[in-house]
Amino acid sequence: MKRFAMRFRATVDDVDELGHVNNAVWVRWIQDVAVAHWNAAAPPDVRDAVFWVVTRHEIDYRANIGAGEAAEAETWVADAPRGARFDRHVRFTNQDGRMLVEALTSWALIDRATGKLRRVREDVTAPFAEAEPIPSS
Repeated sequence: MKRFAMRFRATVDDVDELGHVNNAVWVRWIQDVAVAHWNAAAPPDVRDAVFWVVTRHEIDYRANIGAGEAAEAETWVADAPRGARFDRHVRFTNQDGRMLVEALTSWALIDRATGKLRRVREDVTAPFAEAEPIPSS
């Protein structure tokens, strides 16, 4: 599994006073799609041994949606890990394919047994890594 996609539909509670999805909701959706991808692709023994924590979000808000509208999230890993750090790309588009939000999120790998940072090994990244980097739009 290289890329992973899932759909989100904005509810009235997701919308702010401007009439569109609040920035904090986009951050929640970024985490939700990353976790879903991890759970779908990582082998059970690896999931049982480690977990991830977010260390950084870099987000570009390009357009928005309102209550009842849907966004398609696509996530992937384009680069090799650096030590305990693993970067994930997330892109949201609307039903017409228009870019809504684009993010680069850094995650750190934590060993469940020790609670300490753990170097990201190839067996952890293999189910996620792209053959070649994907250019940003």
